[in-house]
Amino acid sequence: MEVIYGLLPGMLILGVVGVVVFIWAVKTGQYDDLDGAGHRVLLDDEDEAEQNNEQEKLK
Repeated sequence: MEVIYGLLPGMLILGVVGVVVFIWAVKTGQYDDLDGAGHRVLLDDEDEAEQNNEQEKLK
């Protein structure tokens, strides 16, 4: 029973820290674009190469 008196405040502190970190992550935009990185992996790099070639021709 004595262990509970020591663990309970620790659990409450860790819970509050977790909520604060989650709120900070949401406010800074960490969850704005969840699918973007997954879709960019599937795209070909050829599109970028073609755009770079076109820009070089325009110069």
